[in-house]
Amino acid sequence: MGGLSQHRGQLNELLASQQLAVLATHREGQPYSNLVAFAATEDLRHILFVTGKHTSKFENIRKDEKVAILIDSRNNKVSDFKDTLAITAIGIARETLGRERDLMSRLYLAKHPHLAEFLNMPDNALMNVTVADYIIAGFDLSERVSMRE
Repeated sequence: MGGLSQHRGQLNELLASQQLAVLATHREGQPYSNLVAFAATEDLRHILFVTGKHTSKFENIRKDEKVAILIDSRNNKVSDFKDTLAITAIGIARETLGRERDLMSRLYLAKHPHLAEFLNMPDNALMNVTVADYIIAGFDLSERVSMRE
């Protein structure tokens, strides 16, 4: 298991360069995944996304807050098989409220200004995933980075 300091640059670069991630939740043993527009905090400890409160992913998180988020660098070319870097963030997702929501909304909108209307719809929630671990994977790489340092 590697340390955060060893992989911080790699994680920051990938999280900053990508717009979309795959969110994985589950209900009653059935996995469920969705694309989400995300933003990460500078310290890498939180990943944000917006979802409707009427969606399956929101209901799944209400029943079990444990989630995984996959972010990768693929570009759908043959070279992806050896060049793609993928990270999976494993953590706990919760809706942000109050002052925390105001602060996290600014961070989210800095990356996704085109989603301001979506973020501010009354039936939508800004979700905050507190990351426990990152798993970094590539063609010949697999390493777990703990955020508990």
